[in-house]
Amino acid sequence: MADILIVDDSATVRNEVSSFLAGNGISVDTAIDGQDGLEKIQRGSFKLVICDVNMPRMDGLTMCEKVRAAGKTGLHIIMLTTESDPSMKERGKAAGVKGWIVKPFNGPAALAGIKSLIGK
Repeated sequence: MADILIVDDSATVRNEVSSFLAGNGISVDTAIDGQDGLEKIQRGSFKLVICDVNMPRMDGLTMCEKVRAAGKTGLHIIMLTTESDPSMKERGKAAGVKGWIVKPFNGPAALAGIKSLIGK
């Protein structure tokens, strides 16, 4: 089972983030939107989810709220998004989001924090 689930509707972002993390010894799975991510989270045992906010079918914040409502309180969630609206950040915080990273993804800057969250 993968340590991290990357949830983003952009194949480019999914590939960039997952390739960087895999290249640093972290096992990764991907999901194409919030609905796909929620289904994978319900079936899996990830340590961390890195998730976009604005996606079709189900946005990232709704996915986070559903994850928390289902009792998955130990799962770390970081948003990776272009969204910087303070009300969105507050909604994320209320849903248990641990961090908010503004795109583009800066792997080297985020790596230590990510490893800390997954215990590596």
